[in-house]
Amino acid sequence: MVLRKVTKVGNSLGITFPAEMLKKANITLGDDIEIEYKDGEIILKKSQKVNLPEGVDAEFMELLNEVIKEHDEAFRGLVDK
Repeated sequence: MVLRKVTKVGNSLGITFPAEMLKKANITLGDDIEIEYKDGEIILKKSQKVNLPEGVDAEFMELLNEVIKEHDEAFRGLVDK
């Protein structure tokens, strides 16, 4: 666990993170971060969203992402075959 202070950044508030923690999370300058509030906790994670190629439907990509998450273990097993 790391203890940090909330600081003022312009008209907002901010929190800094230790470089080693960001490295472990594979987060670098310019990355998009997803922020979720759930059950009294703030959850941060690196966004996995990518810009869609022209002509690719966003709903299709969301469905594909759900299928990939659901069958992640099976897909990972295919890598070794």
